[in-house]
Amino acid sequence: MEFRDLKKQYQVLKTKIDAGIADVLASARFISGPQVKELEQRLADYVGVKHCITCANGTDAITLGLMAWNIGEGDAIFVPDFTFFSSGECPAYEGATPIYVDVERESFNMDPDKLEAAIRKLLAEGKYVPKAVISVDLFGRPADYSRIRAICDKYGLYLMEDAAQGFGGSIDGHMACSFGDISTTSFFPAKPLGCYGDGGAIFTDNDEWAALIRSLTVHGKNGNDKYDNIRIGMNSRLDTLQAAILLPKLDAFEKYEVADVNAVAAKYNRLLENSCLELPIIPEGVVSSWAQYTVILPEGVDRVALQTKMKEAGIPTMVYYAKPMHLQGAFSGTDSAAADCPVTEYLCGHVLSLPIHPYMEGSDIELVCRKLLEYINV
Repeated sequence: MEFRDLKKQYQVLKTKIDAGIADVLASARFISGPQVKELEQRLADYVGVKHCITCANGTDAITLGLMAWNIGEGDAIFVPDFTFFSSGECPAYEGATPIYVDVERESFNMDPDKLEAAIRKLLAEGKYVPKAVISVDLFGRPADYSRIRAICDKYGLYLMEDAAQGFGGSIDGHMACSFGDISTTSFFPAKPLGCYGDGGAIFTDNDEWAALIRSLTVHGKNGNDKYDNIRIGMNSRLDTLQAAILLPKLDAFEKYEVADVNAVAAKYNRLLENSCLELPIIPEGVVSSWAQYTVILPEGVDRVALQTKMKEAGIPTMVYYAKPMHLQGAFSGTDSAAADCPVTEYLCGHVLSLPIHPYMEGSDIELVCRKLLEYINV
């Protein structure tokens, strides 16, 4: 059993993916070929924003957005404590200070009440200038953007949506990657929409930021002239082969994959609903793209032993994430480490992610649930 079965997906989409790759090989337009521009337009249309700029990976996407806002030393960026490292790494790399905010237990996403409290505390201390919030759509579920947006507007902060795991999710029909002033995603292979290497994208309705980010992705070029460099940028482009792979995958993603992965999650919920596990909650009007199906284990369960037993049964499991951001060694001794995030610390010790993907067979879902319940009820 695969945790996220990219092999099965490839077999289903093989003819179209192979044809797309062959077209790129025949044309030899490996960088900035027409497939890149086509993909950007398709992605912008899908999300419902004016601009999509692809780049080399999801980490660069966050960095490029922060560069467009001129984020740097003395700035504070509010980031959920329960997330992948790049959400906080990117502002730190720009010289800013990540301020870690606790999350909601039921959503795994940034707690708006804790966010406002962190902003008020920072303003009272006066050491940093609050500039932006990076809100993460963890495990596929979009964060509470109605409340987070209101808080950002109240305090004059930029809002960045990190939808590396949330692409394809929605709130009341509004798609993930449309909620931020700038939004980002990742096309890492295991993400809801993934390529066969690294890739990422930035989304915005702001014409000025979009033009600036396009310049920054190619060494700060002036318009279309990459040999006239008017600012310091980076080299961060999605190559044409990856775009050619993503185009047929986006077709499948739109037509059936999001619906099918939600059907898998629904079956997990039915089979596990009367157990001692805390299951992921998706509110009315919200659609998750289910980057992961993550449960909270009850007290007393040895997670390492449980994972070992599941592996012996041929069932892969993962822990996202075992250590809070504020306790990462990279932030030791900094103001970023001074965070009060008890919910995150609890989740880090109790979460477990189960296999999920759009091509998962019902018999495999039943096996996972049977073995999981068997082990935790021993």
